[in-house]
Amino acid sequence: MSEQTLTDPTPATALGETRNRVLELLCVAAEPMGVQDIAERVDLHPNTARFHLDGLVDTGLAERRAEDRRRPGRPRMVYAATTSDASTGRRSYRLLAEMLTGLIGDTLPEPGQAAETAGEAWGRYLAERPAPSQRVDAADGVRRLSTVLAESGFAPGVVDDLTRPVIPLRHCPFREVAERHRDVVCSLHLGLIRGALAEVRAPLAADRLEPFVEPSLCLAYLTPTPDEPS
Repeated sequence: MSEQTLTDPTPATALGETRNRVLELLCVAAEPMGVQDIAERVDLHPNTARFHLDGLVDTGLAERRAEDRRRPGRPRMVYAATTSDASTGRRSYRLLAEMLTGLIGDTLPEPGQAAETAGEAWGRYLAERPAPSQRVDAADGVRRLSTVLAESGFAPGVVDDLTRPVIPLRHCPFREVAERHRDVVCSLHLGLIRGALAEVRAPLAADRLEPFVEPSLCLAYLTPTPDEPS
C-alpha cells in the first residue's frame, strides 16, 4: 500500500475551532450552502458565519459563487469546500487508525464488543445531556442523535417514520479504514449511536447498523423502547 493512501490531506494553518466547524460542514455538505443555512447548522449569527466563510475563501479552502437558479430575482451567494491542499506538513492519522484497528482486530478476543464499548463512551461524551426535568420523546431523540452524527461527520439524512426510525448516513468519516476493518469500525460507530441515545435519555434503542448498502450510504436502525416511569 502506498504512502499516499495512508496519509491524510494537510490541514490549514491555525483555523481555530469555529472556522474548522464551518469548514467541516462544507466538506460533508451534498451541495453548496448559503450563509443562513450554514449559520443555523453551526449555531452562529449570519454575520459571524459570513466572516468565517470569507476567511476560508481567502485561504483557498472554500469557494464562493452565485447560486444556479432559474426563478427571477438576484441569486444568493453559496459556499462549498475546495480540494485545496494548503501545506503545513502531511499527517498520517489514517495510518495510525489502520494500525490501531488492526491491532484490536488481531489481539483482542472480542474486538467488535471492545470497539462498541469504546464507542458508547464516546457517544455519551459527544451528546448534550438534557435537563433532568426535560422529557425527550422519539422525535427529539432522533434530532439530538442526528446532531451528534452530523458534528462527527456522518451527514445523517431525514427520518421518515418515527415508529421504526431508520437514519440514513450519507458520509462515513472512517470509510477507508472501515473497508479494511469493518467489524471494529462499524461496531465503534454502533456503540457511538447507542451511547448518544442513552445520554440524551431517548426512548429509542439502536438495533443495528447496516454498512455500505450503497457506496456512500449506511443505515442505522432504531427501535422505540418503553418509557421509564418517572
